[in-house]
Amino acid sequence: MPPNSSIVVPKNNDDNNNSNGVIKRNGNHVVVDENEIDPKRIVSRDYLRDRSEKDDWNCFEHIIWMNVFWFALLHTLSIYGAYLLFVDAKILTILFAILTYNISLFGITAGVHRLWSHRAYKAKLPLRILLAFCNSMAYQNSIFEWARDHRVHHKYSETNADPVNIERGFFFAHIGWLMCHLSDLKADPVVYYQHKYYVPSVIVMCFLLPTIIPWYYWGENFWTAFFVCAILRYTLALESTWLVNSAAHMYGNRPYDINIAPAENKTVSFLTLGEGYHNYHHVFPWDYSTSEWGWNINLTTFILDQFSRIGWAFDRRFATKEMILSRKNRTGNTKHYEAQELGY
Repeated sequence: MPPNSSIVVPKNNDDNNNSNGVIKRNGNHVVVDENEIDPKRIVSRDYLRDRSEKDDWNCFEHIIWMNVFWFALLHTLSIYGAYLLFVDAKILTILFAILTYNISLFGITAGVHRLWSHRAYKAKLPLRILLAFCNSMAYQNSIFEWARDHRVHHKYSETNADPVNIERGFFFAHIGWLMCHLSDLKADPVVYYQHKYYVPSVIVMCFLLPTIIPWYYWGENFWTAFFVCAILRYTLALESTWLVNSAAHMYGNRPYDINIAPAENKTVSFLTLGEGYHNYHHVFPWDYSTSEWGWNINLTTFILDQFSRIGWAFDRRFATKEMILSRKNRTGNTKHYEAQELGY
């Protein structure tokens, strides 16, 4: 890059901003002046990746046994829930479990991921409150904690600073992971109060309501409702979310950047309401759709588009066709991209 040049990145894309430079506003963009970078503050991605390659990291030396116990207990109870699903649960209970599964995942995909982690769109207060309740039903850490960890994941992807580094193996990235405080999250009262009252909100949204509603409204056995709609549903939602960290970083095509681990995985996208287009997402993390294919295996984008019709979701950010083609030609798998365009 020639002297006195600047890097221009999309506005409000702090998770990908070069925070080592001096950031200046220029219209609708954020400009990072490379000449103002302090070399003493630089901790580059290449440095961290080199450290990752040199470090002999063994996950078995860092086991959190309390987490092992709770996850083992949760999955054991969910097996009993699966048994009740087939032998005892009413059809309405099964449908309700599917509904709560989707509601909880929507709190992750549309809420803590696309809205609060990447600020890929803006949401009015009623939608933010709704997403916060959905997120509590998912019980995958508070909005503040989840968004903080996810921004670190994008900033230091595939290095030892990445909380879900796939280079440490499938198991670590899938479930074995469990650095930056963010002013925009602290400034949102919905995020603040959800974090402050996270435990009671989880008890109500994740466990009590999914159990009481089937028991009260259509006479389901209390324990069947608990094990199917709370325990089993919660476990399956966890596993589906973890697949984004594991399977979607290992299995699939890379039409946008063949040099990174994240891949396009339609199975994961189906299970997670549209989060499986992971190669695209890591190239364009600020795109509200996380995909260039619109509503195709992307229920989250469909619902967000409906909320935009009533004005609850707005300023949706997306990559243009020209940007996508340019990046594909520069770093992507052209053959796969052309096949996708033809519908294969």
